[in-house]
Amino acid sequence: MYDFHTDSERYFQMQKTNCNEYVIPFIEKTYTLKPNARVLEIGCGSSGVLAAFLERGYQGAGVDIDSNSLNFARKKLADYIQSGRLIIALKDIYQIDPETELNGKFDLIILKDVIEHIPHQERLMEKMKDLLLPGGAIYFGFPPWQMPFGGHQQICRSKILSRLPYFHLLPMPVYKAILETFKETPDGLLDIKKTGISIERFEKMAINAGYKIIDKYYYLINPIYEYKFNMKVRKQSKMIGSIPYLRDFFTTGVFYLIQIN
Repeated sequence: MYDFHTDSERYFQMQKTNCNEYVIPFIEKTYTLKPNARVLEIGCGSSGVLAAFLERGYQGAGVDIDSNSLNFARKKLADYIQSGRLIIALKDIYQIDPETELNGKFDLIILKDVIEHIPHQERLMEKMKDLLLPGGAIYFGFPPWQMPFGGHQQICRSKILSRLPYFHLLPMPVYKAILETFKETPDGLLDIKKTGISIERFEKMAINAGYKIIDKYYYLINPIYEYKFNMKVRKQSKMIGSIPYLRDFFTTGVFYLIQIN
């Protein structure tokens, strides 16, 4: 396991910098946030992404089911919470009531490396309609399931497995047996295998739920890898990015911005 997964402060700063340098510029290309806009992050964790929006003067809210990460966020962003500019909720997103628990709906919803962890994704698309203000937008950033490390094997304790590409695509019994052989705790990894999402399924799911795709961008080298692995960011080639299904195997990160149609 790479040390940034256990260093909350480093991970917080990594996420904030990545958001400032890549996520927010991507959003601002096609969508204008009004002053004091309300931003919700689903799966906010330690809330480094939210911090980038808060520092720009926006109102924020974060929802997650990881109490340890939220405890860090509450301490790190205590001033924003005390001033009423940030709400942190330990809650399953499917159970949240925006009016009573989040002080209303939002201009922008953020899911940064989160949708691949959430079950019943079609249900999530419908749920977010209840969280979004008229004219609002939703940002998604995620690694396509079929990409070399789409199974999040980098979180494995085994150095061999954490650096082994594509093995998450093996049939479930084989994959599970490999994890058990290396004495990995498989629950989280198996959940990702069950919920992993491709570019094609994401687009189909969004359109079927009544959204339109405002913008999208594909990366050969995911921007977050610049901070995690000191790798140079590279966009995906237009040729590879235009080939459905094949592109999923060679695209390590995608950004999408969608709105209700």
